[in-house]
Amino acid sequence: MPTPASETVAEGRARLTMPVSGMQCSLCTGIIERRLAELPGVEQVSVNLPDEQLLVDYDPERTGPEQLQAAVGELGFAVGDSAASRGGQESDEDAAKVVSEGRRLLILAALSVVTVPLMLLELTGVVGGWVGWPLGALAVVSLVVAPELFSDTLHSRRRGLLTNRPVVRASILGGLVGGLLGLALPLEDYPTGGYFAVTVLVATYHVFSMWLSLLVRTQSSHSVKKLMALQPDTARLVRDGLEGDVPIQALSVGDVVRVRPGERIPIDGRVFSGHSAVDESLVTGESVPVQKREGGEVIGGAINDSGTLLVEITHVGEDTFLRQIVHNIEEARALKPAVVDLVGRVLKVYIPTVLVLAGAAGLFWALGPLVLGETPELNRILFATLGVLIMAYPCAMGMAAPLGLVRGAGDAAEQGIVLRTGDAFQTFGQVRRVVFDKTGTLTEGVFTVRELDTSGDRDELLALAAAAEAPSEHPLGAAISAAARERGLALASAEEFEAIRGHGIRATIDGAAVLVGRPSFVADRAGGLGRFAERAEELEAAGRTVVAVARDEEVQGVIALGDEIRADAPAALEQLRRRGITPVMVTGDNHRAAVVVAEKLGIDEVRAEVLPQDKTEIVRELQQHGRVAMVGDGVNDAPALTQADVGIAMGSGTDIAIESGDVIIVGNRLDAVLTARTIGQRGYRRTVQNVTLAFLFNGIGVPLAATGLVEPIWAMAVMIVSVTAVFANSMRGKWSMMFSTLRDIITRQALTPAPTA
Repeated sequence: MPTPASETVAEGRARLTMPVSGMQCSLCTGIIERRLAELPGVEQVSVNLPDEQLLVDYDPERTGPEQLQAAVGELGFAVGDSAASRGGQESDEDAAKVVSEGRRLLILAALSVVTVPLMLLELTGVVGGWVGWPLGALAVVSLVVAPELFSDTLHSRRRGLLTNRPVVRASILGGLVGGLLGLALPLEDYPTGGYFAVTVLVATYHVFSMWLSLLVRTQSSHSVKKLMALQPDTARLVRDGLEGDVPIQALSVGDVVRVRPGERIPIDGRVFSGHSAVDESLVTGESVPVQKREGGEVIGGAINDSGTLLVEITHVGEDTFLRQIVHNIEEARALKPAVVDLVGRVLKVYIPTVLVLAGAAGLFWALGPLVLGETPELNRILFATLGVLIMAYPCAMGMAAPLGLVRGAGDAAEQGIVLRTGDAFQTFGQVRRVVFDKTGTLTEGVFTVRELDTSGDRDELLALAAAAEAPSEHPLGAAISAAARERGLALASAEEFEAIRGHGIRATIDGAAVLVGRPSFVADRAGGLGRFAERAEELEAAGRTVVAVARDEEVQGVIALGDEIRADAPAALEQLRRRGITPVMVTGDNHRAAVVVAEKLGIDEVRAEVLPQDKTEIVRELQQHGRVAMVGDGVNDAPALTQADVGIAMGSGTDIAIESGDVIIVGNRLDAVLTARTIGQRGYRRTVQNVTLAFLFNGIGVPLAATGLVEPIWAMAVMIVSVTAVFANSMRGKWSMMFSTLRDIITRQALTPAPTA
């Protein structure tokens, strides 16, 4: 058995995500979660039933993947390899299982089609008691088709596991026993065929519910498989003047590959040489090809449109953009909101309670009449016992919450959105304020030098600032360095470099102490800005971001940089306002420049000149007035994303920002923020509706059945309505998926995946 792979998410903390098969209901997930929680070093466990995904956070010094895998295996569940899952193997296996289970379902459905008319003929008195024999034969055949309903009974008992199967088995056995009594004893007005029909219909509907859950999960997996299919299998490696095709797995960071027009970029990298328009629509959702030049970042899976590119590899294996998105989808499939845990806790008590109630109802109608000196009615005893078991069918309750969430996650994935946590479903709909980081979220995040003001030579000022900023990773520093490169300026080497977070940088250039940063930062250390102070204010009032430069505590000049507002920002923010959501802009930029951007976007609430560490405090302050979401993409946004009720990371952001988000906007589109909220809200509402429907039917049906006045077949009809209502609500708008799959199974075609964006 392969050992599942894990990843380090923090110092002293690792995370394992892997598929688990063999689960039947929410009780099974609870069993796994409780068992793993008992292991030393395990900090968090979450199991998602419909997607069959397990997520464990643990201390790698105290336990490991092998121990976790063994613990799950001891419970009788099969554990898969997460790496295989990411490669699409899980999707292929599930697709094959959908076909095989679908064929079994069609056989059982055919048995039911024959069973129902025969049963109705008996109940209406059209035919006599002989019809019980063919119905009994059909009941036996249904158990042959679905033997797993009984095959794991001994195994479950040996493990001491309580699942939903006892209620299902008791219903089927009750139908068989009731039917056999009708065949063996001369009973008048006894619905022999009705009892056998219960066995056939319970088996059919149980297999149907399991098959439909599998189908939903399989269609969700297809989106992952399609995403991974974007990456080519080989790349054209350029080394020592020679070129040749090599497998993607053979590439290393620093290798250079050639990408010709029309080819897919094989792996994440940086343009080493060349210029081209790159179509990233299938990866990020960006419909317009993006111009890429030397130094530009490219994503594996994107299509090179026009020119030839030499690309230097920057990420390989699990660190690539596609792999990280797939990994986040896997984690999202394992996490769940509180309502699912609540249903699981209820089911833990529900199953034994139902079994006790069924036995108590039967005993009451068997002993009650004897106490009153009357003769017990066999029909009433069986009606009460079997009716309670059928009405209490637990699969609707066990699948009600997970199915609603899986449907929501699938809808989000089709829109290029990953809902990573339960909060994305449960809390997003209650959000009334959305905090946006300005740079890179509301704006393009690509700064360019717009103006240089100095008393000396402009190129000298730019070269001095670029030399000091060379070691920096800040967007402003990158823009200054890019401007110097474009002018072909020679840069001196920076020594004793120090970044003062949120303020600027300090470095030694040719023995001189150089300061580059906020005007206030430089002014404090250089005794003011002198004549450049007024010019800096004018530039800031025009919406520019101003950087001051000083050498040996003497101000050399100021550099004005500009960043364009994203084209989709105004419309996206207007949509939020129409929904009653207040946008708030937070930025480390100067107040004047921030106000200019805010006015163009119609944002009334602006927090400017905010240090990175203060963003979290602003979110905390806003949370005193209601739920808050935070949208960001940078390292300095990560703490605020974690603090927010819902953290939203743009797909183009840093790894730490994405890891901190509850929602990931893969397509990097601002309008997807509202789309994510709508989908999360709708998914959670559908989940609550499913749970309400399931509990409502069972809450009313079980007491009625306990009276002994409801024939089992009518209890079966109510149960069918209950389960159908839950599945219909979950599948709303997606019925074509089920019918097309059944059509393919009947015609023996390959399973047709649902279209994905």
